[in-house]
Amino acid sequence: MVIDKCGESLITSGMPIGIFDSGVGGLTVVRAMEEHLPNENLVYFGDTARYPYGTRSPEIVTEFALQNAGLLTSFGIKLLIVACNTASSVAIPILQKNIDVPLIGVILPGAVDAADSTKNGKIGVIATQGTVKSNAYKTAIHNRNSDVSVFSKACPLFVALATEGFSGDIVQRIAHYYLDELIQEGIDTLVLGCTHYPLLKKDIQEVVGDGVNLIDSADATVKVVKEYLHSNNLINSSCNKLPDKFIVSDSPENFMEIGSNFLKHRINNVNLIRIR
Repeated sequence: MVIDKCGESLITSGMPIGIFDSGVGGLTVVRAMEEHLPNENLVYFGDTARYPYGTRSPEIVTEFALQNAGLLTSFGIKLLIVACNTASSVAIPILQKNIDVPLIGVILPGAVDAADSTKNGKIGVIATQGTVKSNAYKTAIHNRNSDVSVFSKACPLFVALATEGFSGDIVQRIAHYYLDELIQEGIDTLVLGCTHYPLLKKDIQEVVGDGVNLIDSADATVKVVKEYLHSNNLINSSCNKLPDKFIVSDSPENFMEIGSNFLKHRINNVNLIRIR
């Protein structure tokens, strides 16, 4: 709990955690939260009207991220999770200067896990075009361990495959197209640098082989969230658990259908809001 000068509580354990992404991909973070921090109250915003972010300019992505953060802070959140790799790669410094709540992006947790877990010093990163072009993962990994080699690859078709629920042969064929050159580099660690990609984890693992450790950025992020909440005495109690809130900027019915597949349980209510 954080106390202001007058002794009044500013942040309490029962307050919700805000999460945003350009669409449904960030629901992999929600799923990890439900598994590892099931009592936390969540408010999720999917910016479906402006999806995808991966091909947009850093300036536009940063503008969207600021608007999304402003929306979520209006719900009185205790923590903001930027569950979009593209936004995390370009907007975190600006967000830190412009919002009044702690925030965690998905780049750094995955980068740290990758740098700490590689045995041969060869790490692959797969992500959207925007995230790859930013070099955010490469920079974060080298900040943790400057001796490793990082090989990055944009895999844009993976997003559509994950969203549509594809698996098996079609995914593995496309995975070979993207990943064979990383395999030839001898990587022993592969960062799934887009929150959609964990849905394809089984097929990606089949293609790269059991000798390659897959780093799920959603799981890595939630591990950092749990550590932060514990260290700041902000873990919510079960008696304060409320239904999660889901908000989108377009097509709530479509989000509800696809999102239910992401979470492996039914989303019963999605609110539409016009973001400005």
